[in-house]
Amino acid sequence: MNLDSATGAMIGDAKRDKLVVGRTRRELEAKFGYLLPRADASPYLRNCYENSSWKGRDVAFIRTSPWMVVFDGGNATKLVLIKGC
Repeated sequence: MNLDSATGAMIGDAKRDKLVVGRTRRELEAKFGYLLPRADASPYLRNCYENSSWKGRDVAFIRTSPWMVVFDGGNATKLVLIKGC
């Protein structure tokens, strides 16, 4: 499967959190190819992060998608779709 297309398909997946939550960065990179640090995300995504309740938290984006992963203690604890901020 095209990994860039996979992130788009996650929008309709009711169990998408189970793909991410509880996994380490390494496990997520093995599944999705790479995680994009917030510093390398688009200006829109960075701005949304800076104006969100997750500001200051350890986050990364799945590839170049609007899916942000919040990490605590090295494991993903939340999957957030960044839109309309």
